[in-house]
Amino acid sequence: MAVLSSESRHSIGIVAGESSGDLLGSLLIRALRERHAGLAFSGIAGPKMQAQGAASLYPMETLSVRGYVEALSSLREILAIRRRLAALLLKDRPRLFIGIDAPDFNLGLEAKLKRKGIPTVHFIGPSVWAWRRGRIRKIRRAVSHMLLIFPFEETIYRKAGIPATYVGHPLAYALPAQPNRAAAREKLGLATNAEYLALLPGSRQSEVGALAGLMLETAKRLHEQRTGLRFLVPLATRETRRLFDEAMHAHDATGLPIRILFGHAHDALEAADAAIVASGTATLEAALLDCPHLITYRVPRLTYWIMRRQAYLPWVGLPNILANRDLVPELLQERANPAALAEAALALLDDAERRADMLAAFADIRASLRRDTPALIDAALAPYLG
Repeated sequence: MAVLSSESRHSIGIVAGESSGDLLGSLLIRALRERHAGLAFSGIAGPKMQAQGAASLYPMETLSVRGYVEALSSLREILAIRRRLAALLLKDRPRLFIGIDAPDFNLGLEAKLKRKGIPTVHFIGPSVWAWRRGRIRKIRRAVSHMLLIFPFEETIYRKAGIPATYVGHPLAYALPAQPNRAAAREKLGLATNAEYLALLPGSRQSEVGALAGLMLETAKRLHEQRTGLRFLVPLATRETRRLFDEAMHAHDATGLPIRILFGHAHDALEAADAAIVASGTATLEAALLDCPHLITYRVPRLTYWIMRRQAYLPWVGLPNILANRDLVPELLQERANPAALAEAALALLDDAERRADMLAAFADIRASLRRDTPALIDAALAPYLG
């Protein structure tokens, strides 16, 4: 097994639990390394963080489970990993630990490290404003400093006695200030005048397993009604590509005009006329890239019941939460069926007034989240890095 940095004064522990956290972690690592030479990052990292030099002691995919019911089957393995990682970190005593999202895993780890005198930073505050408000007490015990990506969060965490800094959203900083559909199509080698719908069934294997068939059945309905429509499907890993290929054969969809992309989710969203997106960070990416979209998701009934019982807002999609209104259609659970999704997708493609309203709101969201994130992260972490 890999070990943490031999020089703890340059060592930073770091954990990301899924693809979106991996992207954000890679941006954070790059920002810090540009300003502090010699930093070494070790913990749990995905391919993007590893490309920035982070060492991953355990596969990130182990943590990429969704919902309460699904997590139970992996709980013993996940807890064992957390115990072993905590022991390694306490032995090495890194200068700082940074947990990137994944609060159910990271907060317990952070609490143990903080009690032993290791400063802990949590990047992306758990959505206490949306659900499970009681977590704020656990966060206060676990975290030395919060790095926040939404402007309204700073007041919430500071009122709770948790040092916090709004750093803007790294994606708003990294993605184009003005999306360019023509340039994205040229990059992907797409037809200039064709109509494209992006299908994003999620980055986790469990999400693709649950949503690929739904999206393919929807694509079949759309192709029957609009034969010129083409589909873009960006997939994050070889495993999700394999699952989607299996779903194409299972649903007799191999004849559809589908272009599968390995990665390139941002390019696909920027190039597409509209998209169907699994609930999660990708919905915000679609908004930042000016892609009109609808949001869908399916989880086991018990998971959905628990989540809705603890929710305070009527939406799950970040664009709707940030706009504070029904901006992007949300078709969840029983409403997530091929007929309803196809009808909503056609409405997105054809309703010029609704598309204009979405794009105007997306521009406001982009402006509210775009800051000099690397500089703000560096300033917030300077007391820990020296």
